[in-house]
Amino acid sequence: MILVDDDPLIAESLSFVLRPQFEVHVAPNRAQAKALLQALPEAPALALVDLGLPPTPHLPDEGFTLIRELLAFNRTMKILVLSGQSKPANIRHALTLGAVDFVPKPCDAELLRARLQHQVMILAAETAPAPPRAVADDVLLGASGGMRQLRELVRQFASSPFPVLIEGESGSGKELVAECLHRESARRHEPLLTLNCAAFTPELLGSQLFGHARGAYTGADKSRAGFFEEAGRGTLVLDEVGELPAELQTKFLRVLENGEFYRVGETTPRRAEARIVAATNRELRDAVRRGSFRADLFHRLSVLTISVPPLREREHDWRILLDHFLSQYAGTVAPFTLDAEAEAALAAYPFPGNVRELRNIVIRLGTKYPGCSVGLTALKAELEPPLEAAPTSEARADEAGLAQRLRAEGFRLDDELAEIERRYVTAALTLAGGNLSKAARLLGVNRTTLYSKLARLGLGTNQD
Repeated sequence: MILVDDDPLIAESLSFVLRPQFEVHVAPNRAQAKALLQALPEAPALALVDLGLPPTPHLPDEGFTLIRELLAFNRTMKILVLSGQSKPANIRHALTLGAVDFVPKPCDAELLRARLQHQVMILAAETAPAPPRAVADDVLLGASGGMRQLRELVRQFASSPFPVLIEGESGSGKELVAECLHRESARRHEPLLTLNCAAFTPELLGSQLFGHARGAYTGADKSRAGFFEEAGRGTLVLDEVGELPAELQTKFLRVLENGEFYRVGETTPRRAEARIVAATNRELRDAVRRGSFRADLFHRLSVLTISVPPLREREHDWRILLDHFLSQYAGTVAPFTLDAEAEAALAAYPFPGNVRELRNIVIRLGTKYPGCSVGLTALKAELEPPLEAAPTSEARADEAGLAQRLRAEGFRLDDELAEIERRYVTAALTLAGGNLSKAARLLGVNRTTLYSKLARLGLGTNQD
């Protein structure tokens, strides 16, 4: 603590009394107090200040100025005023400036010590790290058995250093699960970074993950750290990890095995300390069987696995989530109610877009029917139409055609799937008139994913 008093006898007496409990640094005036603060290796947590200081010891002005300067130097400092200038107006002004206590002179030494120790306790409480707070119950909403199990797995896996693989359909809430794993872990004060593996070409994705050296490729005019470095000791979430190109899967496996990686264009190894959380809406086991995803990488990533249940399997959770979204968007979307028929229809709806689709339904209904009771007809207009089964004859013909293709020499499933994907992407671009945003909505993917598919399929279009 710093003691500022121009009376040598008082300063010496107080130092003697307080030194068993406090490290006391003494200054006789404002100028020397400021010089002392600059010289100390760290700012004192406490200050005991007289108001009447030279050159105007009979006025409180120097003391008032010193209070402001001390708080400017260290805004968390606890300043106690010890002064004989204890008029009510002076007390009020000192407290208004930021002093935490005012002790009139003369004072009892034990009382002063108690006042100081009380401020030390307050300071310790203010600077103590916040206790871990469970967030899964507040974020992963639902009363179904699947959601209860999901929250329990998040709590069990949060503090583990091992990778976690989050599986689930699009829109089911994988991002929220990853966030909860981070926020309930000891890494919660470190960075949480998310990278979508489908949003970049293989070259750019490698640079995003590992960073690059200056001149590593055209346009690399300066060195740049990648996500592995920027995540530090925090959490790195790799979304759509099933889209990771084969050449990067090998490098990623090395990071998981020994923590080493290289910036693109460098030969100096670097260390990755982030905890890896991977998310996918694909069945990675099928990708392993097809040979498009490394089996050893899959086994490394899936040390701990969390499956996010689709909304259609979560019993009555849709009602909890509907109320949540009505509350969440209350400032921008008007509330509405569902009549009995509409509520029964929504309860039976399979929600192909999962929680994200329900959120969008709430927003659309609240915007179109503010304060109204929504009926079955209005609700059905916002739902995806059910897929109709193909006629039996067509199904049989299709099966025969598939069998013939499988017997053909040189058949490769990846080529067939790529051709199907190419046809759908081309058709969507045609329907959208070349507008990428509209085409992405038709395909049910985000725009960055569509960019990646266009690059991979060798398709070009005018960017909107």
